[in-house]
Amino acid sequence: MMERRQIVRSAESGDAEVLVTLVRVEGSSYRQPGARLLTSSGRSATYTGTISGGCLEAEVVKKAAWLVRGGPVVEHYSTFYSEGADADDTAEMPFGLGCGGAVDLLFEAAGTPEFKALMQALAGSLEGEEFTVVTWLPGRPTAGGAGRFARAVLTAEGEVVFASAGLTPVQIQCALLEGSRWSEAMDGVHVERLLPPQRLVVLGAGDDAKPLVRMAALLGWSVLVADGRAQLARPERFPEAQRVAVAQGRDADMLGISAADAVVLMTHSYEQDRDWLAAVLPITPRYFGVLGAKHRSSLLVSEAAAMTGLPLATCCERIYAPVGLDLGGDGPEAIALAVISEAHARCMGKLGKSLRLSVEDVASQVERGGGPRYAQSQCAVPAGLDAIPVAGQLL
Repeated sequence: MMERRQIVRSAESGDAEVLVTLVRVEGSSYRQPGARLLTSSGRSATYTGTISGGCLEAEVVKKAAWLVRGGPVVEHYSTFYSEGADADDTAEMPFGLGCGGAVDLLFEAAGTPEFKALMQALAGSLEGEEFTVVTWLPGRPTAGGAGRFARAVLTAEGEVVFASAGLTPVQIQCALLEGSRWSEAMDGVHVERLLPPQRLVVLGAGDDAKPLVRMAALLGWSVLVADGRAQLARPERFPEAQRVAVAQGRDADMLGISAADAVVLMTHSYEQDRDWLAAVLPITPRYFGVLGAKHRSSLLVSEAAAMTGLPLATCCERIYAPVGLDLGGDGPEAIALAVISEAHARCMGKLGKSLRLSVEDVASQVERGGGPRYAQSQCAVPAGLDAIPVAGQLL
């Protein structure tokens, strides 16, 4: 989501040149369909976003402007390596992604109506709107299309807010019907849902809330901070937050807290925590963490259950207390990391055990063979290039 914010800002700067979108993955890939990279014009090409683990970007940025000289195009990049293959065979060029997969990338020039419509949809999604973007890829037979590059943008209600010249309602509906079965480009059509960023509501504006807000902002989340103490709830204390409000539990409706939100309660005021807990529990946020010792949280939940009339068991099921994954460490930053990790995992539907390799996993993968595809791969960064400029900075 942070990548989306950065690309929108870069496009608004006026020097955008070529947009590169990952539309299909075969095998393993560092990024998934929908990942984007936007190049900018200038003496030395810069870019925002990524479409690989870092090695494919140099090759893409170098050739992007040349590739779109005749219009949008889809290029295939492979990390598979076949022993004995001709070194000049670019069909299976090892670009050093290190994943043993292949990707299809859509290159399109900035400034076209299709590009502007996509940027508007990306920007709108960051403000809380939802869009579906249907892109007919160039040079392939398409569902409901004629193999030419085209794009349609629809709202969550299905209203068409943009359609390339020549597209008919029947073509758009046909592509949507077929595309709903896919997670990436198939038969020349790429269908993508642009969802709003996850919102985090931090109830409490103490010093320990600052690193939590910063970490959520790094994820590209939309952050709202609220506290009943006006001396703490000040925008200058939380520059990364989209909104900072002076509010108490009775003002929960004013904040618009919803079931889609992640909420962390950390006012350090027993009275405030109790009132916020009673106000938010009936909403059932996607994630609701309560900071504090087990004894304190137990007392709060007991009182909140009495105030709301909800069964105690229901209240316990709706909160994470003590808040955060058990990562160890001490201090505001360590606590913030534990909290944001738990909230992110819960919101992504991934809260569970860590991923670990077993002896059986290793044995089964080794049996598949293909080790040389990794050993033979080389990074695509050109020789003598020590740093790649990214959005105006050197990495």
